[in-house]
Parts: sequence; structure tokens; C-alpha cells
Amino acid sequence: MNAPALPMTRNFGGDASLGAVLDALAPHTSRRLVISYAGCVIQAGYHVTEVKAGSFVTLDCGGNPDAWRETILQVEDLPASAEAPDHMAIGKFLGILDKVAQRVPLDPAARLTFEVGPPGSPMQVFDVEALVIGSDCVTLRLGARAAICKPRHRAQQAAEASACCKPKSGCC
Repeated sequence: MNAPALPMTRNFGGDASLGAVLDALAPHTSRRLVISYAGCVIQAGYHVTEVKAGSFVTLDCGGNPDAWRETILQVEDLPASAEAPDHMAIGKFLGILDKVAQRVPLDPAARLTFEVGPPGSPMQVFDVEALVIGSDCVTLRLGARAAICKPRHRAQQAAEASACCKPKSGCC
């Protein structure tokens, strides 16, 4: 039987949905969930303090409307304790989200956001970059969410796409 080589990485590129991350974690319930963010590895006693299910309707600086759903997991970075001597098992993490879903509708297609920080410090906002699956743990790699001007971002993407497809551009 051929087992995949570990560690194995599943990249999300900062645009993960709740359902995609939960599906990726589901086969690994006995492994520990480690979270890395802002150059740190979360301490073993971390605590999921709140799960928010939001629906956003916005108007950007160019007058363009937008709407999306988002699930926000707020996590407090705490040291290990007698009750939590090691990082949380993925099964427990999934159980927490299942318990929340029994009382608060969670949309699997919703964008997944993390708010993370140690006690007494401001929360920082992160997107899911990747899952790194190891033999005894899965590391959830978070990346900082940058502020963007959506109209300028869309214009830059359009310019890059059109430049790519011009004759003699070398990429088409």
C-alpha cells in the first residue's frame, strides 16, 4: 500500500472556505491542530473563544456593491495548562464547530477568517494559507489579511490579464 509522504501541504492561497478547511481536517481527527500565525506557533493551551457567522453587504470606494458570507473563528493564544497540556486534537476542534453549528447556522461556502492574539493584545485578522499535514499534527498556516482597494485591485488584475494575452507577450 502506498501512503502519501509526510508532511503533505494543502494550499488555500488565503481564500479558504469553512467547508474546505473542515473537509481537509476531517481525516485527521486524532492528530493535534497547531496554528501558525505572524511568525509564531500558537501555544498549546489555545482556546477558541468565539465563532461568528456573518453576512456582509458593502459598498467599496468605487461605488461597487459586494456581498459575502464569512465565518470568523476567534482564538486566544494561551500557554499550556493542566487542562490543556498539548495542542488541541483536531477531533475536539471539529466537535466545537459542530456544537456551534447546532445553534448557529454555519455556511460551508463562507469565507473562513481567523482572529488570533494573546490575552491583553489586539486581535489580528488572518486568512488560511495552507494546511501542513504531519505524522502527529496538522499545522494550520495563517497569513495576514492585507487591506486592499477593491477597484484598484480589480483594475490591476485586468491589466495583468490583458498584458498576458497580447501578441509576443510570451505567455499565451
